[in-house]
Amino acid sequence: MKAPSIAVKNGVQEETIFGKVYDGRVVARIVPYILVHRNLAILAFVAMLIFSGTTVMVPLIVKIGVDRFIAAGDPSGLTTLFFLFLGVAVANFGANYVQQLAMSTVGQGVLFGLRRDMFAHLQKLSLSFYDRIEVGRIMSRVQGDVGQLQEFLSLIVISLGELLSLFGIVAALLILDFRLGLLSLAVLPLFGVILLVWQRHAMQAFIRTRTASSIVNGALNEGIAGVRVAQGMNRQSRNLEIFDGKSTELLRSNLQASRLSAGLLPPVDILMAVAIGLVLFFGSRMVGHNTLEMGTLIAFVLYIQRFFDPIRNLTTQYTQLQRSMASGVRIFELLDKESDLVDSPNATPIPRLRGEVELRDVSFGYSPEEDVTRNVSLKIEPGQTVAIVGPTGAGKTTLVSLLARFYDVKRGRGAILVDGMDIRDVTRKSLVGQMSMVLQEPFLFSGTVRENIKYNHQEATDLQTTEAAMAVGAHEFITKLEDGYDTYLEERGSNLSVGQRQLLSFARAIVADPRILILDEATANIDSYTEMLVQKALSRLLQDRTAIVIAHRLSTIRGAHKIVVLAKGEIIEVGTHDQLMNLDGLYSHLYHMNFDAMEKSAAAVNGRNGSRNGAQPEQPATKPAEVEHS
Repeated sequence: MKAPSIAVKNGVQEETIFGKVYDGRVVARIVPYILVHRNLAILAFVAMLIFSGTTVMVPLIVKIGVDRFIAAGDPSGLTTLFFLFLGVAVANFGANYVQQLAMSTVGQGVLFGLRRDMFAHLQKLSLSFYDRIEVGRIMSRVQGDVGQLQEFLSLIVISLGELLSLFGIVAALLILDFRLGLLSLAVLPLFGVILLVWQRHAMQAFIRTRTASSIVNGALNEGIAGVRVAQGMNRQSRNLEIFDGKSTELLRSNLQASRLSAGLLPPVDILMAVAIGLVLFFGSRMVGHNTLEMGTLIAFVLYIQRFFDPIRNLTTQYTQLQRSMASGVRIFELLDKESDLVDSPNATPIPRLRGEVELRDVSFGYSPEEDVTRNVSLKIEPGQTVAIVGPTGAGKTTLVSLLARFYDVKRGRGAILVDGMDIRDVTRKSLVGQMSMVLQEPFLFSGTVRENIKYNHQEATDLQTTEAAMAVGAHEFITKLEDGYDTYLEERGSNLSVGQRQLLSFARAIVADPRILILDEATANIDSYTEMLVQKALSRLLQDRTAIVIAHRLSTIRGAHKIVVLAKGEIIEVGTHDQLMNLDGLYSHLYHMNFDAMEKSAAAVNGRNGSRNGAQPEQPATKPAEVEHS
């Protein structure tokens, strides 16, 4: 299957693929989803055959009525023909209704299966995929492209029905009178030329529409996700101006595509009028020479009208079929995307962890051009708490991401061992099932407080859930909520404060009883009082657990068994707080920078208070509680 070609323009990836009217590879991939509903699909196919057959029968009934009864002056048989005509009309209506209903049901079932499989596949893809692809573009595929297929199956069946009707009508025309039949079809080559010229322009227009739609989706996602920053910096007007520009391009491209779609219908009507005119001109002469019956001439006119109805319908469906095929290509291209992170064929589940972690000469980069970590070696004993500090970009988060196997270290570029086992040789599920991670930005899901704490551990009892919340100091505020643990949280927990969300993240991590706990600047966004509660809880929570803490607050890392200082992807200092202060290196420098800043701030505040009270400002009695490193 041809993958979308990607053009980069102004930093935006643009998908410039546009589908064929019929792509057998896409249809072949959809067939398994249809077979799940095979009985309904068969019913729709049979109904389509009945619908096409009854469509072709009507002009023949008219011909029989005119030639056998009206022209012969014997109207007695018209009553029988009336009931026959009525029966055909009812069968035509019923078959069309059954066909539409059955295919709509099948289509919705196929869409359900596609959405489910796409979501499941997206859950399995590695973080490197999300590093490369914009969220708006992924949403465009899952929602836009799947939605584009909503009428695809109905269109396929309708198109097949229209084609069958066309073949039936052509056969009837040639059987009724071969010469007049060829004459009535003489306009088709001209229509083919018009269609080829139109398609060349239409394809570019619809590519432009698809690209503009994708850009607008990306901008919309970015604007909503960053609304807090936009309002905080009062940039709403500028953002609206930028979005208006992108939306205007989408408007113009849609209008151009609509003009082209509408522009194809008049030539079809003109060609139909020409074909009818030719048949009437030559057919009337043939009737005058008694070489053609009047009923046959009337049937020819009716057949030509019915012949161009399917052509008109197929023409209007032409672009929709192209869009559907292009969407199908993009959908299956995404489903065929392999994760960069897969378990090795011989991977085995890792047993219950003791918590020993060792990094051996680990070098890793998100791109081949630049390494983020270089030859990092570190050993953490079971139950130890190790803090990692360093400037922004030093590689702190990368190290814990490698340990959690969000990314894999390539063979030959070092190894990460847990309890002496290379984590690339064990199943990721068994490894991360014994780890928990708390991130700087807490992410809560729509649901109750209880559901968010349990999350992937639904087997946890309500007592365990409460104990986890009490352990991190969250129980008190939870009980004050309207419905306590059954309080429903809005999207991302927006009805809670940042500190409350973070406490729930801690409770969620603890309820899993992890052997290894990773805190990635988990206290950066909480206030001092909440941090004090967390610190008291951590002293109990970290017992008998291996903990890796990335933090810039000294209160979080002073009690660590080991502090690792990173700079430019390399370990430059290792030791306890006192040992590193005595080294007078980067850690000491960071500490003193923060201490000086806090001392000046405290002096300024005390100076203002002293001026108001007529007293001298006091010096701070204690050292600062945090060290800034990012």
